Amino acid sequence: MSFSLRSSAFEHQGEIPRRHTCQGLDASPPLSWSGAPPGTKSLVLIVDDPDAPDPAAPKMTWVHWVLYNLPPVATGLPEAVVVGDLPKGTREGLNDWKKTGYGGPCPPVGRHRYFHKLYALDLELPDLGHPTKSQLEKAMNGHVIAKTELVGTYRKEN
Repeated sequence: MSFSLRSSAFEHQGEIPRRHTCQGLDASPPLSWSGAPPGTKSLVLIVDDPDAPDPAAPKMTWVHWVLYNLPPVATGLPEAVVVGDLPKGTREGLNDWKKTGYGGPCPPVGRHRYFHKLYALDLELPDLGHPTKSQLEKAMNGHVIAKTELVGTYRKEN
């Protein structure tokens, strides 16, 4: 079984529904996964947008959500998940709004791609507080045993 990540809200490369964006409820999409390899001790979820601020001239990758130490027995996250409903042991990192939690797509111009990346690690990370994406990636270095991703797109409606 291969490691895979899905959402019942949108298909891979499909449009993210408005309810999961700044123009809707800004609710996290439902996610489900399967096939974590043997030896997985924890999972990491990072959602980011490499097309910021303009897909025609991207200058940065905007981070929307950072979760780490999801237990390997977890198989997904419900829609609009809040901290109290995260799987036991899951920790939150900081998004680029300098907050924990999900921040939905809100592109200033053009259609952006949103990469939902799930990593299987061969260890449970220590308590990193609320790390940024780069701090978390540094801690994960050398411990990723599998990666899968789901890409959704969104263009802000006027």
